[in-house]
Amino acid sequence: MSDRDETIQTWWHELCSELGVDDPGTDAERVLELAAVAAHAVVRPAAPLTTFLAGYAAGLAGGGEDAVRRVVAQAQLLAETRGGAEDDTTGSPS
Repeated sequence: MSDRDETIQTWWHELCSELGVDDPGTDAERVLELAAVAAHAVVRPAAPLTTFLAGYAAGLAGGGEDAVRRVVAQAQLLAETRGGAEDDTTGSPS
């Protein structure tokens, strides 16, 4: 495991503990991939918004690994099909 991966896993567990939530058993890399797709296919500021809303939707759907996997797949597909937007660090329309 790389230092980056170890840091992410440690942060994931610390954040779950701090927020008082059980680890949903979701691979953090899946969420990071969703953020990357949103950042590149929509605009960079879409990454945190997308991951937040995906987490929120998964929670409303009952939480857990299956809900997260389903919601992440939906969000990723939407971002990929939307695509075409310029990769903009400000989120401003071109």
